[in-house]
Amino acid sequence: MAARLLAVRAGALRAGALVLGRARSHSGGAHERPRSREEEKAAAEEELAERPLFSRSAVGTFFQERPVLKNPFLEDALLHKYLRRTVPAQVREPVAADLARFGERLVSEVHRLGRQCEEDPPRLQQYDAWGCRVDRIVTCPAWANMKEISAQEGLVAAGYERTYGEWSRVYQMSKLYLYSPSAGLYTCPLAMTDGAAKVIESLGVTETVEEAFRRLTSRDPQRFWTSGQWMTERKGGSDVASGTETVAQLQPDASYRLYGFKWFTSATDADMTLTLARVVDTHGRTLQGSRGLSLFFATLRDQHGNLKDIEVQRLKDKLGTRQVPTAELLLDGLPAQRISGEGRGVASIASMLTITRIHNTVSAVAAMRRIIQLGREYATKRFVFGKFLKDHALHVQTMARMEVETRGAFLLLMEVCWLLGREEVGSASALQLHLLRLLTPVAKLYTGKQAIAVVSEGLECFGGQGYMEDTGLPAMLRDAQVLSIWEGTTNVLSLDVLRGVAKSRGQVLEAFFTDTKAKLKAATGNPALAPALTAVDSALHALGGFVQRSGQKPSAYAELAARDLAYTLARIYMGALLVEHAAWEGATHTDVYAARRWCEQDLCPVVTKAETGSYDPEDAAEDTALLYEGMPAQ
Repeated sequence: MAARLLAVRAGALRAGALVLGRARSHSGGAHERPRSREEEKAAAEEELAERPLFSRSAVGTFFQERPVLKNPFLEDALLHKYLRRTVPAQVREPVAADLARFGERLVSEVHRLGRQCEEDPPRLQQYDAWGCRVDRIVTCPAWANMKEISAQEGLVAAGYERTYGEWSRVYQMSKLYLYSPSAGLYTCPLAMTDGAAKVIESLGVTETVEEAFRRLTSRDPQRFWTSGQWMTERKGGSDVASGTETVAQLQPDASYRLYGFKWFTSATDADMTLTLARVVDTHGRTLQGSRGLSLFFATLRDQHGNLKDIEVQRLKDKLGTRQVPTAELLLDGLPAQRISGEGRGVASIASMLTITRIHNTVSAVAAMRRIIQLGREYATKRFVFGKFLKDHALHVQTMARMEVETRGAFLLLMEVCWLLGREEVGSASALQLHLLRLLTPVAKLYTGKQAIAVVSEGLECFGGQGYMEDTGLPAMLRDAQVLSIWEGTTNVLSLDVLRGVAKSRGQVLEAFFTDTKAKLKAATGNPALAPALTAVDSALHALGGFVQRSGQKPSAYAELAARDLAYTLARIYMGALLVEHAAWEGATHTDVYAARRWCEQDLCPVVTKAETGSYDPEDAAEDTALLYEGMPAQ
């Protein structure tokens, strides 16, 4: 102990002497020569070396500046050019003004609230202090603020007011595209709310649901409702036809009571829900398969705010989207109204799936755009290896590749939104309706995968800080992962594309070929676009040959090719959109460059794979043998 005290005292004396020495050197005469930078550095190193063992460690003076979010509308060159190229001036001017204003609100208010939703996720209070079952889902104040903002900004209402005619959905989805990365996942309940409103409108706004429709599409925060979407049960996933066990008991007043277990219900704090169930007949039997499913509407709480005959079993513990309350629910006699024809439940939710898949695409493209906006801003202030990141050619090349992916995805999103707007005002042609049917699942599945890749790459732009939770960046990747899963996985949607082709007897593919050729025609004679034009045209020709050949093969061949076919449709069409945009008279050299870069990849992977025999039914057996090698026989 004595020796330790002597060591500490000696250290203190050395420190005191050092301080006195510095004081003498700084108080020297007026004629003392200033020290050079090398001398200053040597003195600092000497001081650090002589520092006492238990003194405060030096932490240095450098702290890296963080990336700063600026008005996302003002910084989005492609969105500006898209509006100038496509939207009539009488629509574009008020829309652009509102998006610019909203962009400032995102930076000054919404982004902070979104971070609070991430940091203070929902929790389940199952019992009160006296042991009574209450099943109360507690969300943070910022979540409630998001609901108010969504109503005020018309994030659902804009799609139904149709102030801008066929451009109303482009306006609404552009606003959601700006909002999504800052929204703390409040876009999830908005997607289901929009989907519910679309179903009610499609089926007809009857007296039963008139009040609900008005609330779902209201701009008044005091009246605005959000809706749940309760389709998934324990057997789960997209196969609702065989997976739905919930039953509906008819009541004397022609209403129903629902009994069953909902395995995955997002935004469980909603005001109402749409859900599927099987009607029980007078003999206590139900009809299985999709023909036995009907669609029901239910409000969730009584006048005191308590859940109606619903027990919340638990909140889901998810990889991402932690801001959204997602739960397992037991329905024990939930009062409900049937709003579809009996047995017409699956057909009735088709319009809902169109809306929610477009919302999914919005979130995917928005995530890509936001990580690029933050990454490029950070590159102007991160100085490494002798220069800023923006001056490292390899770093810029990597981000430019991310930008090309994002531009293709954005133009595909906007095309689908415009087609939806045309359909809703009754001005869509038969060709455009077929395109909407085909492109909706294609856009969802492809951009969902793109978002994961681009956001993951984007985290690398921040080095180690991209991996630190308190920067808020890792949440972007966790949340992106849901985009390829929710509303149908990549494979499920690829098979949906096949069903669409078969159900339309090939008309959706005919529409695809016709429209793609029309878009390419705009670039004919533009030498700068010649390589891109040739690439897309060649891919389209190759795809046509594949479609003809595959039509003569067993159905198993088409199923094995479905995923690559969907990717091919996405890449060819996005290439055509980029070429069309670059051929516009107001396009810049960067638009031409983006189109050319996009078209340098394999635009027709389905043909590339077919040439290697990837879809041979014998390969399916080989795939099984490869995958299950070493696993005991089942």
